[in-house]
Amino acid sequence: MARTKTTRGAGAGRQPALATVVVALDIGTVNIKALIVRLRGGGLEVIGVGRAVQGHNDMQSGSIADIPAVVNNCSQALVAAEQAAGHRPSQAVLGIAGELIKGITNTTRVERPVSDNPLDIVELDGVIKATQAEAKKQAQSEVFLEVGGQKLDLKLVNSALIGISVDGYKVTNPVGFQGRYLETQLYTAFAPIVHTGAIERAARDLNLELMAVAAEPFAIARSIIGDNPNASINAILIDVGGGTTDIAVLRDGGLEATRSFNIGGCSFTRSVARQLGCDYEQAEALKLAYSSPKDKTLSPTKARLVERALRQTLAVWLEGIKMSFNEFSWLEYLPHQILLSGGGSFLKMLPEALGKDGWSRGLPFSRQPRVKPIRLADIQGLEDKSGQVVDHTMITALGLARVASDTLQTGGYGESGQSALRRKVSQTLAN
Repeated sequence: MARTKTTRGAGAGRQPALATVVVALDIGTVNIKALIVRLRGGGLEVIGVGRAVQGHNDMQSGSIADIPAVVNNCSQALVAAEQAAGHRPSQAVLGIAGELIKGITNTTRVERPVSDNPLDIVELDGVIKATQAEAKKQAQSEVFLEVGGQKLDLKLVNSALIGISVDGYKVTNPVGFQGRYLETQLYTAFAPIVHTGAIERAARDLNLELMAVAAEPFAIARSIIGDNPNASINAILIDVGGGTTDIAVLRDGGLEATRSFNIGGCSFTRSVARQLGCDYEQAEALKLAYSSPKDKTLSPTKARLVERALRQTLAVWLEGIKMSFNEFSWLEYLPHQILLSGGGSFLKMLPEALGKDGWSRGLPFSRQPRVKPIRLADIQGLEDKSGQVVDHTMITALGLARVASDTLQTGGYGESGQSALRRKVSQTLAN
């Protein structure tokens, strides 16, 4: 694939970046999306959007395979976004995906040596760090088995405090409480250093200060949860990208679990290419034509061949979904609402398959799953001033913007005790 070298410069007449203007960079297997976002009072104002197409060999299963090529593609998307926004942000949040990204929820119950000593933030910090260390051992064990006995170094990329209780009593701020038992629920996500290092190198080459690297299932969940401390959302989020499918489980507004596996839209395209003996670009066009109700260009014979190829990969994709759900063994039940996003979810047979009886047999659903696409209206605090956030393929990038808001601590909690606690806890989780 031929590329035009793009150089990011200061730009004549470009306004200096404001402290609250950041870029969310979704580096996908097929497309790169850059959102320039103004963070204001917990809200997200999208003021610039840029896109670029990746080469076939630039990414591998959702991870960077060719750093210089990906940097050049990102640069093209960033230039377009900057020109639309009139700002050149220096800070960015980038996403990371792939089946070796491990999101784990751990519940830790600690018996305190002196029950009538009031809890303080130092004690809570110690419990959180111990939980993170235990979660890392678990993640390393899972990755060790999946890569055939190789020991890979992992890095903590995201952590979220789901719940805290003292002697079985749920609290939002445990500081000052007395009690014998402190219990915390903590979500943590880890990624191989080889992947996080590629992300960090790309950010440096783009002259961006990397605020955070976010596991993409975590980012998608943050886009839906927003800054509402009373959120009670129960849903499974499934993002079908080009190289991976990312899953996040939300219960009572908290992030319970995430998983990724390496089957996405590109896998369906390659299946069509094999079935019909055509190249990748032709197969992609056939897949899109089959998926569009308005497209009448496919003959009945060719449509049947395309459908046969797609259904072969669909069966494997559904097995990946079920295997991921089976890994959530600590969950008593799975929410019945399934929200779809990502370019791959445009394939009409995916929501149809998830909505049918039978596939979920044996899984702990409370009732028959109900499937619908994530709507932009579902994104908390979003205002699109660019006019370019047009569909649910932007959900991951919007989630990365929410992670930027979290990182800058500009959420809508005000200066309450809960806000102060979360700010201190966030500092612990980032270290």
